[in-house]
Amino acid sequence: MTPQRRVSFRRTAKASAPRPGRRALLLAAAALAATGGTTPGPVARTRDADAQDPGADPYETLRRRWLGIALGTGYDPAAPPYASRLAETGELARALHSTMAPAAGSLWPGHPFDPPAGITLSYGRLWTMAQAYVQQGTGSTADPDLLAGILRGLDHLSATVYHPATTRYGNWWEWQIGSPRLLTDITAALYEQLGGTRVTAACAAVDHFVPDSALGDYSGTSTGANRVDLCRSVALRGILGRDPAKISLARDALSPVFPYVTRGDGLYADGSFVQHTWVAYSGTYGQVMLDGLGRLFALLAGSDWEVTDPNRQTVLDSVEHAYAPLIHDGLVMDSVNGRAISRGRLTADDREVMRSDHFHGQQLIAAIALLAAAASPAERDRWHARIKGWIERDTVTPVLTARQFGVADLARLHAITASPLPAAPEPTGHRLFAAMDRAVHRRPAFTVNIAMASDRIAHYECGNGENPRGWHTGAGMVSWWAGASDQYTDWYWPTVDWYRLPGTTVSTKRLADREGGEWGTARPDARWVGGTTDGEYAALGQHLKGLGSTLQARKSWFCVADAVICLGAGISCADGVPVETVVDNRNLGESGTQTFVRGPGWAHLEDHGGWVLLDGEPTALREDRTGAWSDINTGSTPERRTRRWQTLWLDHGTDPEDATYGYLLMPGASRRAVARRAADRHWMSVLANDAGRQGVSVPSLGLTAANFWQAGTAGPLTASAGAGVLTVRRGRTATLCVSEPPRTGEPLEIIWNRPVRRVGHADETVEVLSTGRRLRVRVTPGEACATHVCEMTLG
Repeated sequence: MTPQRRVSFRRTAKASAPRPGRRALLLAAAALAATGGTTPGPVARTRDADAQDPGADPYETLRRRWLGIALGTGYDPAAPPYASRLAETGELARALHSTMAPAAGSLWPGHPFDPPAGITLSYGRLWTMAQAYVQQGTGSTADPDLLAGILRGLDHLSATVYHPATTRYGNWWEWQIGSPRLLTDITAALYEQLGGTRVTAACAAVDHFVPDSALGDYSGTSTGANRVDLCRSVALRGILGRDPAKISLARDALSPVFPYVTRGDGLYADGSFVQHTWVAYSGTYGQVMLDGLGRLFALLAGSDWEVTDPNRQTVLDSVEHAYAPLIHDGLVMDSVNGRAISRGRLTADDREVMRSDHFHGQQLIAAIALLAAAASPAERDRWHARIKGWIERDTVTPVLTARQFGVADLARLHAITASPLPAAPEPTGHRLFAAMDRAVHRRPAFTVNIAMASDRIAHYECGNGENPRGWHTGAGMVSWWAGASDQYTDWYWPTVDWYRLPGTTVSTKRLADREGGEWGTARPDARWVGGTTDGEYAALGQHLKGLGSTLQARKSWFCVADAVICLGAGISCADGVPVETVVDNRNLGESGTQTFVRGPGWAHLEDHGGWVLLDGEPTALREDRTGAWSDINTGSTPERRTRRWQTLWLDHGTDPEDATYGYLLMPGASRRAVARRAADRHWMSVLANDAGRQGVSVPSLGLTAANFWQAGTAGPLTASAGAGVLTVRRGRTATLCVSEPPRTGEPLEIIWNRPVRRVGHADETVEVLSTGRRLRVRVTPGEACATHVCEMTLG
C-alpha cells in the first residue's frame, strides 16, 4: 500500500462571522457563471440580491448560491426538456411519499438501515422529495403534505440511526460521503422550513460521521475524489451551522488534492488519474473529483473562503491534459471506468438509467461544464467548444435530453450549445498515460484505446458485487471506434466472452469470480509496461503475466498513421490449456448481418474495418451470446438480452513455448484498402519479434520503432537496457524518442545507426555522445516512463 503522508493545513478559524467586503460584490457574477444561466430563477433572484448587498449575510448568500448550483438557474420550467424532467421529479416524489413507512430499522419497506446503503437510499429519496417541494413545475411545489412527509422522514433518520450516538458499521462510504452529502443538500434546500433544532441535529450528525480528523492525514480513504466529497459535506455543514472554521477547514483540506502525485491516488503529471491506489479511474472517480471541485470553486468564489491555492490550476489544466483525451464523441473510454463497466441497467435514485460509456462520458462533460466557471475566459471558450463538439457527435444517447441529468446540468449544457462558439472536432495525435498503463491513439478516421497492467496498475477491479469477471481487461485489451460509437454501449459487457476480449493474449484456464482479490489487489509482478511517443505515433509494450496463470508474453503495439501494428513474442504457459491471442471481438448488435470476408493474409468486417495477418492463420467465429447485467453486478437488473459477435483469434496451442504473432489492425478501412495493404510487401518490415526485442519499420512514414525488453539491437536501433525507442524522419530532419518502461531510473545508451549531421535540440535528460556516421546518446530517464526527445538534422 502507499505509505501514509502527513500533511498540515493552514486553518483560519475566525471568532465571528466574516464581514463581506469587496469580494461579496463578485458573488453574483461568479454564481451565475457557475450555473450557466442568464435569467435567474426564484432561488437565484434572492441569492443575487443578497450577493450585491455589502451587508448581506455571508452564510445565507452561500447557501442560496449552493441551491443555484444544485438546482439550476436560467431556464424556463415550462419549456422542454425541463418541464418533463420536473414533472417526473414530482411524480416520483409523490410515489415515494405514499410508500414511506417509518419503522424501527427502516424508513421504506425493503430498505433496512443495515446495510447502511439503506440509510443513503433513504436520504436520497428525501432529497428527491425536497427537490419536488422547492422547484417550480413539479406539481408538488410548496405542497405542505409533501413537506410534512420530508420532515417526518428526516426526524426518523435522526432519531433512529444517523445521529452522534451511532457507531458506524458496514461500508464507510455510506456514512461519510453518501448520506452526509444528501443530508446537507436537503438541509440547504429546506433551511427555513426545518427550524433551528433540525439544522443543529444535521450539523451534529455530520460532525460525528465526518469529524475534523477525516480531513487530517491525506491517506487511506481520504484522498483524491473521496477527499473532495468529504470537503463538500464539511463546507456545507459550515455554511448551515454558521461555522467559519469548518468552511476554512474544508477549503484548506482540498489543497493536497491539487499537486501531481508520483504514486497512489490522484492526478499524475502525464494526465493519469488513479484511485484505490491501483486502478485507472479517470472516467468515474475522476469525474466525481472534477464535479466536486467545480461545485466548491463556484460556491466559494469571491467569498472570504475562496479557494486561492495556486496549485488549483493543476485541476483546470487537467480538463484538456487528462480528461478530454479519454472522451470520444460523448463517451469516456471504459478502460478508465474501473468496476463501473459492470453497472449497466442499474436503478439509483429510484430511476433506472443505462450506465454505459456514454453515461459516464456525459457525466464527465457536465462536470467540465460546471468547472468552467472557475476557468479563465480563454480556457472556458476552449472547453465550451469541446463540449459543443461532443454534444453534436453523440448520436447514441443524446446529451441534451440525457436521463441522468437534472435541470441544473441540463441548463448549463443548453446554455453552452446556445453560445456562438463553433464546435471543436476531435483532435488527432497520441496520448500515453504511462502512470496508469493506458494509451489513446487518435487519427482522423478512428480512435484506439489500449489497456495494460503492471505492478503499479491492477489487472482489473471488483468489489461490492461489481465486475467479478473483469480479469483480462488489463491484458492488452484494444478498444476502438471507427464511425458509430455504440460498440461498447450496446449490452457489450453482459454478453461478451470474458476470455476473448479484443487484443488480449490469455490462457483459457477457467477463473473464479473475483479471481485475484477485490479492490485492485490483482496485480502482476511485471515492470516493463509503457512506451514512448512523439505525440503522433507511438511504440507501446507490455510484459504480460496472466492472472491466476503461468502465462507470460511480450506484447507490442506500434501506433501509426492508418493502423496499429500488433506483435507478440515469448508467449509461454504451462496451465495445460490452450492459449489464444484475440485479434478482435466485435459486437454486431442484436442481429448483425455485416459481411465478414477473408482473403490471403487478411480479413475484413463490413462497417468496422479489417486486419492484415502477418503470422499464423486465425480462427473466426460468429455467435449469438446472451447475458444480463445482473450476471456481473449484483445491483443490476436481471433482464437478459442477446447480441451477435464476430470473433477472430490466433490459437497458440496448449502450453506453448516462445510462440509469436503479428497482425495489423486497420479500423474503418475498406475491404479494398485491407487487401491492398496485405499485398504490399514493402509498406512495413518487422525488424525483430522475440522475447528480447520487437521492432518495425514503415518507410513511407519515415518511422522506425522498437521495444527492447533487454539490451539488444533491432534493425538500426541498439539499446543498452530495456527501453522503448521511436524515430520519425521528416525530410532532412528526424526526431528520436526514448523511454525506460522498466522505470529503474538508471542511465541507458541508444544508438541509431543513421548518419546525423547535428543535433538541434535535446532534452536536458539526453546527452549527445556522438553524431556523424551514427547517433549515440545517453538518457537519464527518471522513474516515470517519460518520453525523452532528441531532434536532429540528418547527414
